[in-house]
Amino acid sequence: MRIIVHTGKGGVGKTSISAATALRCAEMGLKTIVISTDTAHSLADSLEKEIGPEPVQLYPNLWAQEVDARYSMDKYWGLFQKYMVALFSKQGVEDVVAEEVTILPGLEEGAHLLWINKYVKEGQFDVLVVDAAPTAETLRLLSLPDVTRWWFERIITLTRGVSKVIRPISKLMRRGDAMPDEAAFGQVEQLFDTLDSVRQLLTNSEMSSIRLVVNPEKMVIKETQRTYTYLNLYGYATDAILCNRIIPPQVTDPYFAHAKTKQQENMAFIGEAFGELPLFKAPMFGQEVGGLDTLRTLANELYGDKNPAEKMFDGRTHTIESKGDGNFVLNVPLPFANKDDMDLYRSRDELTLRVGPYRRNIVLPYALWDLEIGDAKFEQSTLRIQFVKDPHSAKQRA
Repeated sequence: MRIIVHTGKGGVGKTSISAATALRCAEMGLKTIVISTDTAHSLADSLEKEIGPEPVQLYPNLWAQEVDARYSMDKYWGLFQKYMVALFSKQGVEDVVAEEVTILPGLEEGAHLLWINKYVKEGQFDVLVVDAAPTAETLRLLSLPDVTRWWFERIITLTRGVSKVIRPISKLMRRGDAMPDEAAFGQVEQLFDTLDSVRQLLTNSEMSSIRLVVNPEKMVIKETQRTYTYLNLYGYATDAILCNRIIPPQVTDPYFAHAKTKQQENMAFIGEAFGELPLFKAPMFGQEVGGLDTLRTLANELYGDKNPAEKMFDGRTHTIESKGDGNFVLNVPLPFANKDDMDLYRSRDELTLRVGPYRRNIVLPYALWDLEIGDAKFEQSTLRIQFVKDPHSAKQRA
């Protein structure tokens, strides 16, 4: 099974591209489902079909679903939440408020991930296309297994048997005997096992690909670039950039002349920002993209004769390793490069690398902003840049 996740800044056309990609896969004979994980669903509008919280077949080999987070919440979190709501309610908290505060952080968004696990386990589809939320929400979603595991291990398990913590909590709540039964804890543990399983699926580059949707606008590209860096940090494989809404050459109206020039400049910037990642292009259409006919046209423009379910890129244009002491190493593969022909420039949140006539612009994650470059080495066709708290000690170690 192949999992393709489309994400990008809001308004760039992720939903249309997700629907077009799913339609192309279906018409190539692959049993395909496209699901929306954006709380502001627009997948039904793009397909011009009625769909809902359960999969609906729309076309031969094509199913669609707009995930209902509340339904998934009740299914995977309901038993434990009922206990927590009852406990808070006994302490005078209104039922409605209690229900809201007992939702595990990020779980409403995480409910979408649980469907991915279900479809992979059941094996009834060849391709799963995910129309993901805008970039910031998607990053929170993809980091959810790590965040929620921390929440569970440090907070929930306290109520299971750490007596020195239980006593003050019980005294504060005046309810020392109200403990969840094993069935409730079992449901929570099953939930986290499922989230961990999804994490493994999405970081398996042979099965899953993240594809970044952009428009040829500087602000959009910069945000998407930052997303790409964070995806690398979390271990998710990005295999393509999909650039949407390019003003086509046949548009000669002077009104669009300046916009076309800026777009051409920004297309060059995409090459600097994302290195060797394959770039697929789709034009701006003279009409709204919606319905199977226009989605089919969009797929033709994007992919030509190529199968969207194929893995588009093998490898990563850069990776970031934590050294465990607050220091990091940024690795940038540069095959065929000559170290005598390299220049490195750094601002607080960006790194610009020049190799001959070409430039790479890498947006740094927040964890690296206040660190210094301690050392940079070019070894085995890879530039390795150390980011350290104390650059003097790093150079001495090197």
